[in-house]
Amino acid sequence: MRQGEHNRRLVYSVFMLLMLGLGSSDSLRGIFSAVFQKQFQLDNTQLGLIVTVSYAGNLVFLLLGSRFSNQFRPKRVRQVLIWMLALAIFTLTRNYIWLLVGMLLVMGSSTLLNTLINLFTPILFTASPGFFVSFLFFIQGIGTSGSQSLMGIRADNYNFWQQVNLGLLLLGALSFFLLLGCQLPATQYDRTAKPGCSLSWRLLLPLILIFGFYCIAEHRVLNWMVVYATRYLNLSQAAAARYLALFFLGVMAGRLLLSPLIDKLGLLRCLRLFALLGSAFYVVGAWGGARTILIWSVSGFFIAIIYPTLVMMIRLYFRPEQVNRAAGLIISMGSLADILFNLLFGQLIDKFGYGSSIRFLPLSMLLFLGSFYAFTTRVRPLEVKPV
Repeated sequence: MRQGEHNRRLVYSVFMLLMLGLGSSDSLRGIFSAVFQKQFQLDNTQLGLIVTVSYAGNLVFLLLGSRFSNQFRPKRVRQVLIWMLALAIFTLTRNYIWLLVGMLLVMGSSTLLNTLINLFTPILFTASPGFFVSFLFFIQGIGTSGSQSLMGIRADNYNFWQQVNLGLLLLGALSFFLLLGCQLPATQYDRTAKPGCSLSWRLLLPLILIFGFYCIAEHRVLNWMVVYATRYLNLSQAAAARYLALFFLGVMAGRLLLSPLIDKLGLLRCLRLFALLGSAFYVVGAWGGARTILIWSVSGFFIAIIYPTLVMMIRLYFRPEQVNRAAGLIISMGSLADILFNLLFGQLIDKFGYGSSIRFLPLSMLLFLGSFYAFTTRVRPLEVKPV
């Protein structure tokens, strides 16, 4: 028992190291964008291609990654190796094409690792999975916000970019070798089920809509709040940045403080509560312009645990042998909707202006809330217990 507890703590410690590194890695693209443009003399189209390739990596890895990783085994930690390979490319090369290759690999493997850790943690902590999953996302947030605060000050040359990635590579290597020595529990599969058993689109399609609408609403805050506040609401850059920082701070605080409620109230009941509260704050805040932008920022606290808990929710509706594949399809298709909307949103702003276009964000949050309540009311979860 004592040895098993020690092993479980070791596995979770490795997950925390990885989430810290993944959070830092994911934020570097934005921090060093000006450095890339200067180093490789990129025009805006070439600079935008870095973001496009990153999104493509997310889609490819989520769609195909689960096929070679039904279980997160010590002998199958190739996802960490792929992430390390991308970091090695960044550390060793000064070529734009290789930078694109590295972006595809680093963002794809990062998203897949993030998803697999999220799906695996409830098996590791069956008594209180919600707290431990949300705490991992809190650690990831520390990596993201910490790197933006600390590295953003020094992100003025390509040498520093390579040094940062070398540090992350060493962290990845430490995590990799620690993970090889861990004993990871398995999930009991239905041995009578065919390995390639098909997934039900009756379940997949509504979950894709839920993830898609939610990602559109949350990610547009990160991408557009400052621009909207400065160009339409006529706020200063500093004031707009403070509202976005408050949103980020709310997300981090929510994942730390609200996560115990997931296990106390139950996953679905907690999701229903905070989907409703978060949507209310988000819609009122986004709809009221300058008078309510503070409420929009505060909504970050109430929506903080929605995404990690949604990923956990996938386990409730699919058999264990289907979970990784289902999660890959749902999250990747939801991400695709997010990407397509991001492309469309810029055109909407050009045509209708910020005031009208921003209304699509609270609308997306309301569509998330409606599709979530419709699905969870109509479809009952399976009862599958890990061994």
